[in-house]
Amino acid sequence: MTERKPPGVSFESFVDKQIREAEARGDFARLPGAGKPLEGLDKPYDELWWIRKKMHQEQLPGALPPALALRKETEDALAAAADAPSERAVRALLEPLNEKITAMLRRPPPGPPLGRGPVDIDAVVREWRQARQGG
Repeated sequence: MTERKPPGVSFESFVDKQIREAEARGDFARLPGAGKPLEGLDKPYDELWWIRKKMHQEQLPGALPPALALRKETEDALAAAADAPSERAVRALLEPLNEKITAMLRRPPPGPPLGRGPVDIDAVVREWRQARQGG
């Protein structure tokens, strides 16, 4: 805890003295991010930056409408399928996804339309094979 500012000493002089003493003790020597540029300075200002950062740190899902969340899940699953170790893994990724897509297509959308049909798993498996065979 810092000491209280003594009467008669200007606030600026008191603060400068506190900083100078902390610097001499090495309190600023190994702070996280020392010597690195501040994160996000090159990005446009976002009023909700701290909420987005906290959600990312806590690994909370975004607040997307269900159709958009499923569209994102489809994109992620297709990207993961390209790196899958086996055909069985590709199918295991995409079959449950197709069930979700089919279920969403059967009921009226709660938000924007999905804009996708079920994934052609056999076509993705063919692409996966071609990528493994070098063309």
